[in-house]
Amino acid sequence: MDYKPTIGLEIHVELKTKSKMFCSCLNDPDEQRPNFNVCPVCMAQPGTLPVINKEAVEKLLKTALALDCEIGMKNSFERKNYFYPDLPKGYQISQYALPMSRNGWLDISEKRIRIERIHLEEDTAKLIHSEDKDYSLVDFNRAGVPLMELVTEPDITSGSQSREFVKLLQMILRYLNVSDSNMEKGQMRCEVNISLSKDEKLGTKVEIKNLNSVKAVEKAIDFEIQRQKELLEKGERVVQETRGWHDKKEITFSQREKEEAHDYRYFPEPDLPPLVFNEKFLFDIKKEIPELPHQRKQRMKKEYPLEEKIIDLFVSQKELGEYFEKVVSELKDWAKTKNIKQIEKLIKLASNYISTDLQALLKNGELKITPENFAEFLTMIHSGEISSKIAKMVLKEMFERGKDPSQIIKDKGLEQIGDEAEIEKIVKLVIKKNPDPVSQYKSGKENALQFLVGQVMAETKGKANPKKAIEILKKFLL
Repeated sequence: MDYKPTIGLEIHVELKTKSKMFCSCLNDPDEQRPNFNVCPVCMAQPGTLPVINKEAVEKLLKTALALDCEIGMKNSFERKNYFYPDLPKGYQISQYALPMSRNGWLDISEKRIRIERIHLEEDTAKLIHSEDKDYSLVDFNRAGVPLMELVTEPDITSGSQSREFVKLLQMILRYLNVSDSNMEKGQMRCEVNISLSKDEKLGTKVEIKNLNSVKAVEKAIDFEIQRQKELLEKGERVVQETRGWHDKKEITFSQREKEEAHDYRYFPEPDLPPLVFNEKFLFDIKKEIPELPHQRKQRMKKEYPLEEKIIDLFVSQKELGEYFEKVVSELKDWAKTKNIKQIEKLIKLASNYISTDLQALLKNGELKITPENFAEFLTMIHSGEISSKIAKMVLKEMFERGKDPSQIIKDKGLEQIGDEAEIEKIVKLVIKKNPDPVSQYKSGKENALQFLVGQVMAETKGKANPKKAIEILKKFLL
């Protein structure tokens, strides 16, 4: 009988607020000067008092409502006590007995993952350890930043399920604009609780700390499942402990024995009053919840004639999907002026160029092309005003300079050759230079015509109108 993994996740998310959780210091994750965004409150000077950040509360509630959580209409903060070298108070203001939300869920492809709670607390400072481990430096810029903790029920059974859950949650947080949730910057950190057993009785729980990428979450779980399985098969005991993850070696390693919850000595925070929400407050927050990823996917599947992988791209990359829809809106307006009723080809053309050529360009810079200019560019391709070869040149210029395609074509001298007499001269030259393809076409091989069209386009450096080139070639090949 195989061992059954039981996995729960604890995910910490830095909220995107103007100020810290309990003081007015700037919450700026990009601040490079150490200990710059600090004040007597977040440095725990005697006589200072914390004040709850309303924006952080609203962003947590927006997340909780989006994940179908029950809201704690009355909730409170508590002190979580143990030695923190990176929190000057020596304790963390968090929530335990009365969190802001409980009992939510998030569906992944294989199953529903229940959410035990989402609560609010403050982040610690950042420790920088010396290479020789003789000393550590502390940067308090991060101390007191609003931190949202989401705890799942132990419903996950594999590394791939964990990866999917974290990726989807990250996407939802970005849609809600509550956090940038950049794991590489520490704005979203994941901890894993995992045990193995052969029956309904749970095995010994091991915690893996501070996983800072979606890939690391999956690999750490897969490694730990195998490690615990090998121990159990040898008749050895799995120790309840906290383990770290070594990215380069791709192994977990022991850090310390795990503290139990009672070791934290939670007690009510005496300097903060309980929070009591009313229905109107929650209703106003709920109104701000935008279209979420699964809703966008369903709508786009109904509205656009696109492959599912393209729709998945536009859902996962929110800004790219929004840009695509703005371009399509412009194309629809253009189609109305031309009395074109069927624009499926235009929509597919837009999705193809945005998901391939434009996305490739975006790796090297930011998007300067307006949806209006991109739509104009697509209509020029659709109507045959520019060839695919010229289109690539024009798009690159548009990306670099942000100008409209007509101006670029004029500036670069890329105007299309539409004069039939000029195209006829080039066609005669191509026919003379390529007797074999001419003979093949005359013997019934249609592919030879495409070769000859390509030669015409090459001779004109992509400036010939392809439709006219085909018409004139056929006339001379009869």
